Amino acid sequence: MLERYEVEAFLTLAEELHFGRTAERLHVSTARVSQTIAKLERRIGVPLFHRTSRRVELAPVGRQLYEEVRPAWDRIADAFGRAVDAGRGLTGLLRVAFNGPAAGQLLVGAAQAFRTRHPDCDIQIREARLPEVLPWLRSGEVDLALTCHPMREQGIVMGPVLVREARMLAVPTGHPFARRAAVSMEDLARVTVLQIPETLPDSLRDDRAPRRTPAGLPIELGPAASTFTEMLTLVGAGEGVAVVGAHARRYFARPDVAYVPFEDAPAVQWGLVWLAEGATARVRAFSEASLDLVRA
Repeated sequence: MLERYEVEAFLTLAEELHFGRTAERLHVSTARVSQTIAKLERRIGVPLFHRTSRRVELAPVGRQLYEEVRPAWDRIADAFGRAVDAGRGLTGLLRVAFNGPAAGQLLVGAAQAFRTRHPDCDIQIREARLPEVLPWLRSGEVDLALTCHPMREQGIVMGPVLVREARMLAVPTGHPFARRAAVSMEDLARVTVLQIPETLPDSLRDDRAPRRTPAGLPIELGPAASTFTEMLTLVGAGEGVAVVGAHARRYFARPDVAYVPFEDAPAVQWGLVWLAEGATARVRAFSEASLDLVRA
């Protein structure tokens, strides 16, 4: 079996390709690094590195070993870190994204509640456009995000619903619907409904731009908008209507757009989402703090 210092020496040298810098990163002597690598090479039976007086390069076997060991070692380190978080309390950095000003306001409150419980854990808050939420999670730019539900996608966890708000229809101010007190889901068969980008989960696209009414009537779908402001601009220009949450009346008041409530539609839901493989103790604790905040 390999010892931990042997694995770390090999991986670090494979990345630095310099014995001196490797020794500095590991806080050991250059001779210790050289001895450790030589011991590994004797055990394996072939060189892992090609050395000259001027440079160090990975040998083919060494490159293959690095490509196989590095991901596994990272997973071990992550698992150990999660165990430490769970056993000793939460530390480190938690990166949280939000989509839209209403979500941002709620997220600030949730972050304050989380900091009160876990003062040793730092929080970084970033705003993301709706199409950026899942790519940021998958790339590791953020650990979790507060955004609209449903986000049903493989590998994505939807946390508890934190906010439910009335569903409304954004229409041009000159549209006949703008003079009504309410609209119904069946009215969508009489208009063109703008869509959200195709890169988002089908569950969310179907929620905001269904293809049929509850009675089965077809709904004409219009162009997709990449941002909420772009969607409202298209609405104001008469390109279609958009299904939105009630918060839009407060945060996106516009002279060219009217918001009409649905009389028979389910609420728009908001909550946290994160990667299934990224469910660290920090992520779970933030979800708990957020849920306790809205319950209070």
